[in-house]
Amino acid sequence: MSEVKTDKLSPRTASGTVTLGTSGDTFTIPSGVTITNNGSSSGFDSGLANRQVFTSSGTYTKTSGVTKIIVEVQGAGGGSGASEWPYMVGGPGGGGGYANKFIDVSSISSSTITVGAGGAGGSSTGAGSNGGNSIYADGTNTVTGNGGGGGGKASNNSSNGNPGSGNTGVGGDFNIEGQRGSMTSPVNPANTINPSADGGSSFYGLGAVQKKYNTPVARSGTGYGAGASANWSNVSQEGADGTDGIVIITEYK
Repeated sequence: MSEVKTDKLSPRTASGTVTLGTSGDTFTIPSGVTITNNGSSSGFDSGLANRQVFTSSGTYTKTSGVTKIIVEVQGAGGGSGASEWPYMVGGPGGGGGYANKFIDVSSISSSTITVGAGGAGGSSTGAGSNGGNSIYADGTNTVTGNGGGGGGKASNNSSNGNPGSGNTGVGGDFNIEGQRGSMTSPVNPANTINPSADGGSSFYGLGAVQKKYNTPVARSGTGYGAGASANWSNVSQEGADGTDGIVIITEYK
């Protein structure tokens, strides 16, 4: 085996390039050797490079040198339906769906990001609205977190609103369904037992928990993609909004 010892390798011309080996060659770096990069490099860097978080719609632009990404897409939560006197409870909102996908972006420079808005709470005697879908789309890959369902409206002295359904993700390597709104039938307010009309949780959010009787207001959840709770009191009350979705892109070289 031959050995070359030198302090510096330089190209033959001022703007030349030094090439080590040809395609298919293997260069071995022994244990204990340290390679120091005092300039810029391409192809040698690896590992986690950056993270981009979208809480509103926009355009993802790949960081220089990035070749792989993990996309996380969380749909928005559903709004809750309005309650109706006497003692009829609006339906709570459902949690949004989540999708997670690993993507090779070597030939992709940018993508369109849509972040779903939380579903609006029902006004007056109205139903809650569905949460918006969150989407990553680069022309080749589409990853979607569908928004949670809105809670149904209550009917005066007749029936409670139906809870909003949880929705799922689509296009991921794995997809997780948001939780359906949770609801039990109300009881006479003189009873010490309280009804529940809790919003559905999501991968990135916690559904709102209903307050006790006659502490009136429906509530939004926390985090992203969470369903709103409904309310139960001695007056008609509006529903609350679900929480917005989110898109998280983690970049790797």
